Amino acid sequence: MFGKLRRVVLALAVCDAIATQAALVTADFARRTLPFGQPLAPSVPLLNPPLHLIVFLLWPAIFVALSVYDVRRDTRPVGEARTLVMAVGTAGLVFAGALYFSFRDLPRLLVVYFVLFDLALLAWVRLTVGLGLELLRGRGQPLSRVLIVGAGEAATMAAEVLSSHLRGIEVVGCADSRAKVGPKGLPVLGTLADVPRLVLERGIDDVIIALPSEAYLQVEALAYALQPLPVRVRLVPDFLKLVVVQSSVESLGGLPLIGLREPRIDGPAWIVKRLFDVTLTIVGLIFLWPVLALIAIAIRLDTPGLAIFTQTRVGENGRIFKMYKFRTMVADAERLGPPVGFDDRGRRVYKTPDDTRVTRMGRFLRRTSLDELPQLFNVLKGEMSLVGPRPEMQFIVEGYEPWQRGRLAVPPGITGWWQVSGRSNLPMHLNTQYDLYYIRNYSLWLDLMILWKTVGVVIRGQGAY
Repeated sequence: MFGKLRRVVLALAVCDAIATQAALVTADFARRTLPFGQPLAPSVPLLNPPLHLIVFLLWPAIFVALSVYDVRRDTRPVGEARTLVMAVGTAGLVFAGALYFSFRDLPRLLVVYFVLFDLALLAWVRLTVGLGLELLRGRGQPLSRVLIVGAGEAATMAAEVLSSHLRGIEVVGCADSRAKVGPKGLPVLGTLADVPRLVLERGIDDVIIALPSEAYLQVEALAYALQPLPVRVRLVPDFLKLVVVQSSVESLGGLPLIGLREPRIDGPAWIVKRLFDVTLTIVGLIFLWPVLALIAIAIRLDTPGLAIFTQTRVGENGRIFKMYKFRTMVADAERLGPPVGFDDRGRRVYKTPDDTRVTRMGRFLRRTSLDELPQLFNVLKGEMSLVGPRPEMQFIVEGYEPWQRGRLAVPPGITGWWQVSGRSNLPMHLNTQYDLYYIRNYSLWLDLMILWKTVGVVIRGQGAY
């Protein structure tokens, strides 16, 4: 799924839930006021919280099952309308079946009103979202800026699908070493060697490689050249005789794409994880804000300087963000630099238990992991997750081998499989292996298990310094 589009999908899912609840309330009002069906006593309550709960659980489950929120499909108005009618109709039938076993006295006309109102409201939501996306694109603020690599038949097909099947997408041009004119009149911005530079200069979010079969020897080199950059790389296959990095195959509006570098947690799984993160974080902040205030005051009383420390870290897909922590070192710690050590095999270790820059309050915060609490605000901003790989510093990521960059495929986490398996006691190369294990085996159950284990690790102070 393209970068910012998944945020639109999440917002669309929330709007759908609100609109569906509004349709249920409106159907209740219509059944009481419109002159159809047998009159009902004003005192008879038609709707109740359990009924709203059934709708709240049923509609998202059916919509996800029918791929309503999969933006990789055809999103033109006809395809969108067909998908919506099928989803609402299916949900309405299942809802009617559920009522047979629970609320059999509910008027059938109310269910008809509900389905019709819901269909109308959800169509209005999609029309509003579509117009909003087109307005943003017209103002030069698309959800995704795309660069097509190639200018042949596959590139022409990619340009046509991207421009006609997806909203909020801007194809800025193409890169090709031989062609003078791009597909569909797109400008040729440079050669294949210029692609990394174009990504940075043009603010590209997604690169679509659409090269002819004889040029596939250059694909792997190009994919690796783009690894350090915050961009997604996809491949339009000329044929499937490919031996490249780990890949996945999907369809975008009927156009086959092979993903060379994309989020491992995407689609419905990403929506569930994001909702889980936001809900738990908001609940946590409601209860923890007095603790945050007391810690901030204690830090200021212990040593001079700000209570909150921000540091540049590398996030999902190589994107740079500012991570928040309670300050645990003296104010000029970064100027002094880390005490670099070496393990028994000669590998560099950047975090040692006898770091003289750590303050008295800082040692307590590190031992109890309370210094990590401000990262909850990074979670709310979408830069981090509650569970995920360790958010690493830039100079460490710059020294990664290509296989280690796989840990950047998901958002970094406050805690993770590495933290509950040894924390700072483990050398960096093992940290990466634990993070890759988490990415390959992700599930909501694994997140819950890691959060539970984190409590025990924090209590024991295992590997915390």
